[in-house]
Amino acid sequence: MSFFSFLLGEKKKTASVAKERLQIILAHERSGRNTGVPDYLPALQRDLIAVISKYIPINPDDIKVQLDREDNLEVLEVKIELPDPR
Repeated sequence: MSFFSFLLGEKKKTASVAKERLQIILAHERSGRNTGVPDYLPALQRDLIAVISKYIPINPDDIKVQLDREDNLEVLEVKIELPDPR
């Protein structure tokens, strides 16, 4: 079936596309080209808002993206406050 999927150009799932984009961003950041504050964080936050908004209404202020660095460790923290399901 994968051969037919290749020929027909079946679209990838949203989660897998987002994962691939995040891997590219992290690889770019780790390459050492950007030694200052990462410039992709605002774009990443906008992309997250767009994707989540497809499924549930969300306030853009409820998504926070932050990169913390300690020695050789980098942590990308994403905080998303979802509305009550009521």
